[in-house]
Amino acid sequence: MQNDIRIVKPGSRNELIGSKGEILTPPQGWTFLPAGDAGITRKVTSKGAYWRVEVKKGRRTISLGIWAPTPTIAEARQAVQEVRLTDEYKKKQTYAAERREKKQAEYDAEFCQAVECFLDFHIHYKDLEKKLAKAVTVHAIPVGSGTVARTQMIPIEERAALAVIAWMRHQTTAYDNLKIARIKGERRAVRRSLAQQSSAILVNYRDGRMATENCPLQKAMRIV
Repeated sequence: MQNDIRIVKPGSRNELIGSKGEILTPPQGWTFLPAGDAGITRKVTSKGAYWRVEVKKGRRTISLGIWAPTPTIAEARQAVQEVRLTDEYKKKQTYAAERREKKQAEYDAEFCQAVECFLDFHIHYKDLEKKLAKAVTVHAIPVGSGTVARTQMIPIEERAALAVIAWMRHQTTAYDNLKIARIKGERRAVRRSLAQQSSAILVNYRDGRMATENCPLQKAMRIV
């Protein structure tokens, strides 16, 4: 039991499924600890007896929590709570929060600048460029938003470009209200078509052409 470590997945009837497809029941005296508190989870898993419940979502593997001996979970909660009540811990948390806020503000400015560089509007539309860049940034970079702006897998220039097209898809097209057929590749095709429309609009502003009142971007910016 000391080294009973397994990766399991939830079944369709709330049972647990092992790595070979077998149905499992947690040992007597075990309790489920939901994911969410990394400190407590680390304390429990360091004891070497737990079953981690994982699910696949797309390409990601997500932990729902762990099954572990009830006394181990109780002890971990108590130990973590005692640490978190100390002044030293509170100071560290305050410092960490300030660092995160500073880092977020720096990324906000960096990303907004990258968006402006991607837009690259004609001098006549520089005010619009800045306003649009800010709107895209506000939408794209909140922590936990799950948008392309939060990934580190691609260069910031590419993130900025994709974020602009995504913003325009939602703000300047009827995409959110479209009824798209459930055919493989259909949604991707629609998004590609709308991206081409958005790109064409941006070209007009880069070239300094006269914008009309009916321009989808002009309409969207009036309500931002």
